[in-house]
Amino acid sequence: MANERSSIIISVFSTTPGIGKTVTAINLAAGLAKEGYGVCLVDLDLQFGDVLNYLKLSSEYTIAKAQRSMLTNPDDFHVKDFLIDYHYGYLNFSIMPPPLYVYDAYQIDVPTIESIVKQLTYFDFVVLDLSSVFSSLNLAMLDISTVINFLGVIDFLPALKNFKICYDTLIRFEYEESKIRLVENRADSQKLIDGSDVERLLGEPFYHRLPNDYPAVSKSINEGRPLMFAAPDSRLTASFSQLTGKYTNRQVIPEADKTEPGFFAKYFNGFFD
Repeated sequence: MANERSSIIISVFSTTPGIGKTVTAINLAAGLAKEGYGVCLVDLDLQFGDVLNYLKLSSEYTIAKAQRSMLTNPDDFHVKDFLIDYHYGYLNFSIMPPPLYVYDAYQIDVPTIESIVKQLTYFDFVVLDLSSVFSSLNLAMLDISTVINFLGVIDFLPALKNFKICYDTLIRFEYEESKIRLVENRADSQKLIDGSDVERLLGEPFYHRLPNDYPAVSKSINEGRPLMFAAPDSRLTASFSQLTGKYTNRQVIPEADKTEPGFFAKYFNGFFD
């Protein structure tokens, strides 16, 4: 079948805005491309997509135009015509931009977008930067994803509650737990909640923890370059390299921490029951 999917699709998802989804998606795409894989980054935050702004790119080609072309002339539709490339030095990966206008975001047809994403089969990896809601589009994308990179910043109790509610919702939608990879962003920033306590409340270990490095991220955004170029010596850059390696089997995933539950876990053990 021509449209049969062979790519590994990694969705970067959270229901909390502003916690680093786009930074994570871009640096995952860059890390995978650095290892020699063919990569396409699809910006599906349809109203507030920021991938092009981050990388200081512009394009008249968008997923909204791709949809119109596919619906009006399906026999002549070629998904590659609606992609743009990011180049820096030896690095290259493709991008499918979000709609230019908010109006176009409301015209998106979920089955058509799903078909478009499935036509990216010639890439080794497709990275989806999703919006922060359980929309019909996001659910369709999570359905076809190989991996759900579920991102969270767990710095205080409401954030933990929201993270757990979202995780429980994913489980209720019957996504396999092995498909959901819990990733904690800004893991070493000052907070009242210990990561090991969070794991015990969730009943699942974090797949990866990304350290906090605001200066490196700020420099990366200001320069329009992935962290590997803007801040090569940053601990965050090294951590993204480790995360990429986990998805490409470049390094062994360490076993989960088996320490006893801390004070927070004991105190709030029944909070979300």
